[in-house]
Amino acid sequence: MAYQPARTSLGIRFEPHENPSNPVTIGLAAQYCLLTLGPIVLTVAIVVRTAGASELFLSWAACAALLVSGITTMVQARRFGRFGAGYILLMGTSGAFIAVSVGALAQGGPGMLATLVAASALFQFLLASRLSLLRRLITPTVAGTVIMLIAVTVMPLVLDLVERVPEGAAPAAGPMTALVTLGVTMVIVLRAAGAMRLWGPVIGIVAGSMVAGFFGLFSWDAVAAAPWFGLPVAGWPGFDFSFGPTFWALLPAFVFVTLVGAIETIGDSVAVQRVSWRDDRATDFRGVQGAVMADGLGNFLSGLLATVPNTTYSSSVSIVEITGVAARRVGVGIGVGFCALALMPKLVAVILSIPDSIIGAYVVVLIAILFVLGMRIVVNDGMDYRKAAIVGVSFWVGYGFQSGSLFIDQMHPFFAEMLSNGMTSGGLTALVLSAFVELTGPRRKRLVTTLSVDALAEIRAFLESFGARVGWRDEAVERVQLAAEEALVSLMGDAGEESDATRRLRLSVRSQRGAVELEFLAVAGEGNLEDRLALAGEQSFEIAGEQDFSLRLLRHLAASVRHQKYHDTDILTVRVDLPAAA
Repeated sequence: MAYQPARTSLGIRFEPHENPSNPVTIGLAAQYCLLTLGPIVLTVAIVVRTAGASELFLSWAACAALLVSGITTMVQARRFGRFGAGYILLMGTSGAFIAVSVGALAQGGPGMLATLVAASALFQFLLASRLSLLRRLITPTVAGTVIMLIAVTVMPLVLDLVERVPEGAAPAAGPMTALVTLGVTMVIVLRAAGAMRLWGPVIGIVAGSMVAGFFGLFSWDAVAAAPWFGLPVAGWPGFDFSFGPTFWALLPAFVFVTLVGAIETIGDSVAVQRVSWRDDRATDFRGVQGAVMADGLGNFLSGLLATVPNTTYSSSVSIVEITGVAARRVGVGIGVGFCALALMPKLVAVILSIPDSIIGAYVVVLIAILFVLGMRIVVNDGMDYRKAAIVGVSFWVGYGFQSGSLFIDQMHPFFAEMLSNGMTSGGLTALVLSAFVELTGPRRKRLVTTLSVDALAEIRAFLESFGARVGWRDEAVERVQLAAEEALVSLMGDAGEESDATRRLRLSVRSQRGAVELEFLAVAGEGNLEDRLALAGEQSFEIAGEQDFSLRLLRHLAASVRHQKYHDTDILTVRVDLPAAA
């Protein structure tokens, strides 16, 4: 149930609010930059070179992408107003945008790319501000499925990296460097503790690099040619405000890919909250909203600077779990590092000189951990046959399209290109199936009243009328009324001193097989009732006040309690199992 006692995680050494020492902060920030710099710059290079744009524009776009990644990573860590998750979430260029970005750049040039990216970012701001309205569609089941599908989408590319070696190298070069990197990293991840575990990824890469040097896989020509410091020679390309047929043809694709990226960000922000604390906590959906807002900010800045759009990197979740460090201070250090690297071409060249087989081997570890984390999110939300069907079908549809086994040859090229990404096709399937379950389920009855004790009589009468309509017995009606009363009292206490007759409450009730679901929607308070319920279950039975008593009664009466806190909105969902005779 949602309010079970919290599980203690001994793997977290530094929680978000704690401050590791300067050497640990600088070392981890450098390590994260090392692992993320390659994907950021390579994605930009793929888009620019595939579209046939100039190398001058590539230098501008790569520098801009690093600057945007740095700024938004700092925003994610520190949370400025409603922007940012408040956790370590690395930001970088999004591979999901490669196809549409190539189309925009090839058909309209950098100005068209800038306009489309900025326009699609406005949609993401709207999505973040109205996230509570989509709570029944973008559920933990959907988010967890999308996270698992990230592995399906990325793993083939990662395995290609493992096998990729320069022309003329020994056939054993790729497998040997990958095996050493993977082996050393796994030994440290599985057996090491303390500071050694923090440096595990770097040690694995260094070990693999030593083997790569033996095989002669390093090339220093690009490093020697790169300057130490510098800005791009190319200037800002500006916007294309012609709004011609090309813009309107590509805008829907950009908006849809932005939606997919937002779902991935939602999944990442939920996942990073799960792994950043020693004790389990209920998901703070204000942080989820902030993560999506910061993602939209990254896309908007990418549009302003005419580069490939941003998204959260799911590998940051795996890295937090591996290192045990979730301190916001490290996230700020990573952002500063990205901004510094944008102005240091030689250091970028050094990092990019690491052979692909080494980077690929380490990413295998990150993606594998991420897949299991997606499964955990789905299972922790509660598994029944409907959710199992949604997850199973969506996952294998995504795999089928990703592998090219499902209808790709019979589709229009536009849809074939879009759905061939397993995360897109599988995520869309999960959304459609979740919407079907919601729309075809029992209808909800609603009551709008005030968030006050005066509403108790009205709520009891409403539930009694609903129970008579669906055929509940007296004991079932009484149990549901008691649960609703304690939920209301607990929610009023959570809302603080401002609870009075001027604040509105909407109660929705829906009958399920052998149970009833009550949903209370009100203005947001400060605490989270799920965390308080878990704490109440661990404390001795010593009542401190009326709200504590209500929490204990609610814990006894309800089968599950889920408290979702958004900006300006509280949603408390209570499931009550009915007596068998009802």
